[in-house]
Amino acid sequence: MAIKTIPLSRLETELRKTLNECADSGQTVVVEMPDQRLLAIQALDPQEDDTLMDELLTSNPTFQALVTKSKSSARKPFAPGRQG
Repeated sequence: MAIKTIPLSRLETELRKTLNECADSGQTVVVEMPDQRLLAIQALDPQEDDTLMDELLTSNPTFQALVTKSKSSARKPFAPGRQG
């Protein structure tokens, strides 16, 4: 798996471009934070059997609360092309 390291400033200025490159190439992007921490961004293949959602549902009370809150609220109609 290819890994590309970039500074946070590049992610901030070229967010959409960087995310699209990551998604299109499958390359992992490691972001160097100003305080010496590292953050990895990795594309997920929607066709793969990803267990993240299942893990969050079974082990993360905060995520479980968000799902419960979402289920109990009224649904807004989806309007393609609109954001916000």
